[in-house]
Amino acid sequence: MSLKLTIDGLAKEFPGRPVFSDISAVVEEGRRLVITGPNGSGKSTLVRILCAFNRPTRGSVGFEIDEKKLTHLEIRPHIGLVSPDMVLYDELTAIENLSFFAEVAGHRFEIPELERRLENIGLAGRGRDFVGSYSSGMKQRLKYCLALLREPEILILDEPTANLDERGKGLVDDIIRSHHGIVVIATNEKAELFYGDQFIRLGD
Repeated sequence: MSLKLTIDGLAKEFPGRPVFSDISAVVEEGRRLVITGPNGSGKSTLVRILCAFNRPTRGSVGFEIDEKKLTHLEIRPHIGLVSPDMVLYDELTAIENLSFFAEVAGHRFEIPELERRLENIGLAGRGRDFVGSYSSGMKQRLKYCLALLREPEILILDEPTANLDERGKGLVDDIIRSHHGIVVIATNEKAELFYGDQFIRLGD
């Protein structure tokens, strides 16, 4: 399988305020794109555009899988997203959260499989606990479990190690380094810049 992400002349403006302009990049399979810049420079806005949650003011985002161009709706099943904006339901258990989001996307997983996935991201034995009882770091781990559930070809990570301890950061390091598709990381953490072999710097 071949993958390609093409960002062509992207710009975003809110009423009375330009966010960024003339952003272009081509990212192919096996590459990691890091989006960096100070707070307020538009990193999360760019992530939302890449995920087809927001529309750009100008320019375009294109995805290709095996040289077939995909629409925004077609690409969403191929993206795994970890972001501060992701919603988890505190009144549901971790397993119920995973089951719900999987079924919305047209997938079904047996509970033992979900428990195995939770164990892989450091939440062994916590699958039947309500997410409202989770710490912020545990919720971040659960977001990774959700993002990886369908084994997506494209990982988009906004503030990838937010709220994680050193062991959690090591887990994220393993996930990023072992992913064979495309990885997009939005961060202003110096330690995370080393993941990138391509960069978009906002706010310069």
